[in-house]
Amino acid sequence: MNACGRPDPSPLPAWRRVAVPAGVLAAVAGAYGYVGAVDPGEPGHYPVCPLYRLTGLYCPGCGGLRGAHALVHGDLAAALRDNALGVAACLGFAVLWTVWVVRAARGRPLRIDPGPAAPWVLGAVLVVFTVVRNLPFGGWLHP
Repeated sequence: MNACGRPDPSPLPAWRRVAVPAGVLAAVAGAYGYVGAVDPGEPGHYPVCPLYRLTGLYCPGCGGLRGAHALVHGDLAAALRDNALGVAACLGFAVLWTVWVVRAARGRPLRIDPGPAAPWVLGAVLVVFTVVRNLPFGGWLHP
């Protein structure tokens, strides 16, 4: 029972409720640690984007590894220059993970119901970002 006289939402101890979010954070931190240690700007460490190699066009992910490397090293300006959408996705992940861990610690499930328009909006953002970064006036979005 909690202070209001209602049953506790989850009988599990707090450390067990946050184990999965902590595991996800450890995996993401490990991936960022690897990218921070192995510079994607050096040739031969990572494969070249297949779309860029075949067409010369930048996909929405082009520059993402270099942006992650810059974030790990604290260079926000370089990260934004390499892939602004990747930095926004990293920020979105941080917010979502924080909400997840707070809700898990309180014994409440994370419920995300973005609605039917969300995939269309996300797809439109990706398409617009891709098109603009490949047009002459979108050169500021080139990685």
